[in-house]
Amino acid sequence: MADETIGVVGAGIVGLATAREIALRRPGTRVVVLEKEHEVSRHQTGHNSGVVHAGIYYPPGSLKADLTVRGVALLRAYCQDRGLPYREIGKLVVAVREDELGRMARLYERAKHNHVPDLRTVSREEIKELEPHAGGIAALHSPRTAITDYPAIAREFAKDVTDSGGEVRLGFEVTGITTVPGGVEVASGPERVAVDRLVLCAGLQSDTVAALARGGPEPRIVPFRGEYMLLKPERAHLVRGLIYPVPDPRYPFLGVHFTPRVDGSVEVGPNAVLALAREGYRRTRVSPRDLLGLAAYPGTWRMAARHWRTGVKEYRGSFSAAAFMKDAGHYVPGVGVHDVVRGGAGVRAQALDRDGTLVDDFRIHRSDRITAVRNAPSPAATASLAIAAHIVDEIFRKT
Repeated sequence: MADETIGVVGAGIVGLATAREIALRRPGTRVVVLEKEHEVSRHQTGHNSGVVHAGIYYPPGSLKADLTVRGVALLRAYCQDRGLPYREIGKLVVAVREDELGRMARLYERAKHNHVPDLRTVSREEIKELEPHAGGIAALHSPRTAITDYPAIAREFAKDVTDSGGEVRLGFEVTGITTVPGGVEVASGPERVAVDRLVLCAGLQSDTVAALARGGPEPRIVPFRGEYMLLKPERAHLVRGLIYPVPDPRYPFLGVHFTPRVDGSVEVGPNAVLALAREGYRRTRVSPRDLLGLAAYPGTWRMAARHWRTGVKEYRGSFSAAAFMKDAGHYVPGVGVHDVVRGGAGVRAQALDRDGTLVDDFRIHRSDRITAVRNAPSPAATASLAIAAHIVDEIFRKT
């Protein structure tokens, strides 16, 4: 119905893209975005490294693969239309050991299935032509991989929503969700907002908000903090494009890498350490409630039993810059602890199943009037416009 009201919980890039898509697709629909913070893109979007992923890593046929490849084209066109930064600086996925070559070859085949444009395998000599200071014995080169400014994009999405007659209501922390005859009532303390349909895009709080809506208990969110170093300005010239390791398929993390930013800085990182709070951007931030929630969930202990050795290594890098830079030095030899300063940090909302499996693909659950994004980690920013289209297709799909 054109005169209905649709609510979206969460003003990160996925929530705002979804609200924008609803407003564009259904003129006359009132859209209201509900956000607990006092500005948009405060959490995962605002701590994003700015990479526009080309679709190299994701299993063919997965929602991630489909929506990322579609999302790149949509995002590129949007940035060009709005005059937002979008720079195709290219990416090297570098093998530094012989035993990584098989994984790199399988990654190449996966990327070709996903129609990643202009991807090719390059030799040691060709690596040096592309990145004179990089190491490695072979690499995949993705020249169309880009960087952008996701907080700026999110702010533009918010403007699109308000320009279409919608509302982005800040400082509205959702404390209750109740299905009522003909719709859904969303509460923030004593305040109430009535909507016909509701979309939950709550990121780090996605499982807790879903629980308010009587959603299923799984997957649960486990917060992983990713910490960055920054190359000192006089050393930033050592890196031209993105330099990544060949990823370990056991983990949804891509390993420590070099990332030029649109502001000219170069990040090194991130690591992946278990955060002691959902919004634990600092090591000193501890939330007893979040810790109790993790401890009470069987999946946490099963994950820890499988991956504790990796966890110890990641924590070592968190407290020691020398340990952090040890792996990075394989990809740009000679770059070490004296070439970097501590940078920022982000927290990834990593979904975890009860059996201890780290959820890799996007998960979007739909009931009668409520659609919940239960897992949307990287590359959700890249895929945000395609995710939004997928969600809106689901909302208005005839049942």
